[in-house]
Amino acid sequence: MIRRSGFGWLEFILGLLLVALGIFTFTRPLEALMAVVIIYGVTAILMGIGDIVMYIRAERFTGFAPMLSLISGILSVMSGVMLIAYPGAGTLVLGILFPIWFITHCVSRLARLDVIRVFVGNGIYYCLLILNIIGLILGVLLLLAPYWAIISASWIIGFYLVLLGAESIVLAFSKVGSRF
Repeated sequence: MIRRSGFGWLEFILGLLLVALGIFTFTRPLEALMAVVIIYGVTAILMGIGDIVMYIRAERFTGFAPMLSLISGILSVMSGVMLIAYPGAGTLVLGILFPIWFITHCVSRLARLDVIRVFVGNGIYYCLLILNIIGLILGVLLLLAPYWAIISASWIIGFYLVLLGAESIVLAFSKVGSRF
């Protein structure tokens, strides 16, 4: 029998990477738009793989939420591959691709919050609910104003990456981090 430490190392490491990437984006907004597109692609692939793994592990326990994780995972992997293959095009599609990614990822996380609430209680549940609602609003705003999204992409993406990192770190310290 495999014993788990009760600490979600994968979520914690992913959270630290996302926070570091977000801070880098804040400190170098002009260079981040072009130079970090490949890193965003790798991050999208890793997050997509995480969502697909979530689907595989949680499919038998719940109904609709895991399917959203699978769809979000596939979209994230596709986005990541595109960014790595065509980094120049990545800056052009920021106005559409990243808002869609933000929205699908937040919807996926919101859909599985009921499962998270069972394991960790109300405190972390409400924290994750607020973080994902902010991300969802941010994604919708970016989708409605793609020109504004391209102009301010570095700041908005940096902010959202820090939010995603914070969410992953919170999950790592909860009991959910060691289960999924």
